[in-house]
Amino acid sequence: MAHATASTVSEIRAPELFLGIRALVVSEPLRKLMETVEQVARTSAAVLITGESGSGKEMVARALHHFSPRCSKPWVDINCAALPEHLVESELFGYEKGAFSGAETAKPGLFELANSGTLFLDEIGELEPRIQVKLLRVLDGVPYYRLGGQRKTSTDVRIVTATNQSLEDLIATGQFRKDLYYRLSQIHLRVPPLRERRDDILPLAEYFLWEEKCKCGFSKSAANALVDYSWPGNVRELRNVVTKVAVLTQGEQIDLAMLPAEILQSPSSQQEQEHVPVGRLEDIERKVILEVLSQTGWRHHKAAEMLGISRRTLTRKLKTYGVRNALDSVLA
Repeated sequence: MAHATASTVSEIRAPELFLGIRALVVSEPLRKLMETVEQVARTSAAVLITGESGSGKEMVARALHHFSPRCSKPWVDINCAALPEHLVESELFGYEKGAFSGAETAKPGLFELANSGTLFLDEIGELEPRIQVKLLRVLDGVPYYRLGGQRKTSTDVRIVTATNQSLEDLIATGQFRKDLYYRLSQIHLRVPPLRERRDDILPLAEYFLWEEKCKCGFSKSAANALVDYSWPGNVRELRNVVTKVAVLTQGEQIDLAMLPAEILQSPSSQQEQEHVPVGRLEDIERKVILEVLSQTGWRHHKAAEMLGISRRTLTRKLKTYGVRNALDSVLA
């Protein structure tokens, strides 16, 4: 189990900037990945980036362009899952005036817009088979027509793709072409999930606090709980949690009790609780609850949210402590 010390805003690490996305590279797995990224970026090989949702695939894609000889040329990106199927072909390859209803002017496709630069296709596993065929031909260097066009177009584009799905499984079920997979994965980069690079967790959490202009830091027990949690939602989940506690915290330190319930159930936070003498648990619980209520201005719904309990549970505990329930209507 990793252990941490209480953090302060002064310890914030400066992130690197890749096309507008900030990246903190601290852990050994991520540093090794970024070393490979810099090496691969100098080539024109097609790169497939895989990894769990929220792990940082787009950051890696942008770093590939940032470190490449094409860095001064266009960067164009699209999420294949965000477009309706009938629009994907026209977005990728463009169309001529009158090609379909509503095409009042000609429009270049993303391949043309990215000419001499990098085209990033996120969620590549969502492409329908018909578009996969045309994409494969274009990647093999075959000139193509815009929709409704009569003149072929050729482009020089470096292709980077990403997915959180298993393309091998999609191939097995006939949903993804094996030949396209081989063409896209000349280089395959896997982004490790946050639980495999725990040294990144606190620097990221502290940076997210700084982004929220929060001057508080994490207590040792809270920091240990953050590091020990599995983070199934990866960096995106970490940002969400830190933003939430930063908004709700009014003190100088974020304590263990202020973290969400799922993090409080992690081994490190439970061990912190095991070290408390049994006879004092109720007193400590009462103290924590009243401190959180004080920090939230005695707003019960906010305090319950910070404590990771229901408002009904909070009301029941306040009855036990002898706190007047009449306060609810005034302080809620």
